Amino acid sequence: MIRWLLIAVLTVGITGTAVWGYQEHQEKNAILIQAENSYQRAFHDLTYQLNLLHDKIGTTLAMNSQKQLSPQLAEIWRLTSEAHNDVGQLPLALMPFNKTEEFLANIGEFSYRTAIRDLNKNPLKDDEVKLLEKLYEQSGSIKKQLRKVQYMVLNDNLRWMDVQLALATNEKSDNKIIDGFKTVEKNVEGYTEGDLGPTFTGASKDNHKYRNISGEDISEKQAKEKATDIFEVPKDAKVNITKSGKGADIPTYSVSYRSKGKNGYMDLSVQGGHPINVLVERNLKEPSISLYQSLEKAKSFLKKNKFDSMEPYQSSQYENIGVFGFLYVQDQVRIYPDSLQVKVALDNGDILGLSARNFLKNHQKRDIPEPSLSEEEAQEKVNPSVKIQESHLAIIENDLNEEVLCYEFLGTLGGSTYRIFINAEDGMEEKVEKLKEAEMNFATS
Repeated sequence: MIRWLLIAVLTVGITGTAVWGYQEHQEKNAILIQAENSYQRAFHDLTYQLNLLHDKIGTTLAMNSQKQLSPQLAEIWRLTSEAHNDVGQLPLALMPFNKTEEFLANIGEFSYRTAIRDLNKNPLKDDEVKLLEKLYEQSGSIKKQLRKVQYMVLNDNLRWMDVQLALATNEKSDNKIIDGFKTVEKNVEGYTEGDLGPTFTGASKDNHKYRNISGEDISEKQAKEKATDIFEVPKDAKVNITKSGKGADIPTYSVSYRSKGKNGYMDLSVQGGHPINVLVERNLKEPSISLYQSLEKAKSFLKKNKFDSMEPYQSSQYENIGVFGFLYVQDQVRIYPDSLQVKVALDNGDILGLSARNFLKNHQKRDIPEPSLSEEEAQEKVNPSVKIQESHLAIIENDLNEEVLCYEFLGTLGGSTYRIFINAEDGMEEKVEKLKEAEMNFATS
């Protein structure tokens, strides 16, 4: 009897120890996962900030209005501060990275000092413009190196916890992340060796209600039928539908389905059954249709779903997906607030996505005034270094969320393409945007 009692006690003790050890292991894994997620977020944020910083510097070079330069330089200063913060959250304390941090600090100080001075009375000097040109080139090189590291991280599923361990133990094994950051640091060191010049002295936005939601309320059954038609799935596919609760922008039905290797999700407005967002996920094969052919598929999809008078204004290809931006056109004027995006599969032309929130929020019939300036007068306000390729009349939202009529000029400068908006009433440079370039294939570079 005593023997069996001892066996029972030992069994309970061993089981308890095992459970305790398992819980400790789970808690340790949870902490490691949390740390890894934090490192990954900081790194991808850093890559994004450097990418945006490069674009903002380029946009500054394309500007010709002193009024617009100050907020643009302030934005560059903000981006360098955020990039600094992201670097500080990475496990790089044991690896020299001070040259890159110094480079960011120098850009930040230059942009801050320049932004706070009165550029109307004391505009940018020639040497400052040349400095910005160097910064544009150098930040582009750093951006490219970080994008290569990002590609390796995503493609090879690399872990930042391995970086921390390698740095802490002074491990000599091959680590692609460490090697990539050393390359970045080496390139920056080359920039700071007397290359930065004497200037460096130290280290639709309006959230209004939906304007284009109309029609009678639809039932769940009608929403399911409409979603099935938009998704183009068999009638017998498993479709789930839920209605939004209190606090939503507008009452919506959220519809999802799974059928033959596809997963789909859609938001439909209860009033009128307008598709707001559409997302389809499936395994994609190699492209078999051109970007132009997929654009025609996107146009047909919009026409079928009663998005009329839409004109494509930008297109991008991301591996085997085509992404297209469309604008509503009224009286030959492009209405930028009334925009939407469509994603198309390049293997067979399937519609993979629709984002129509901006269009449904902003679209309305507008009284468009006649421009006070001619196109030639407006073009004179554009930086003369920009080579104009095409022009349009357009309505955009300015920094005060006010709609203004502009001349839109598409032009090139230094190998990059910019979209420049000149106010058609007073000739003020309202906005300058750098267009996205084609994504590089880092697997072959």
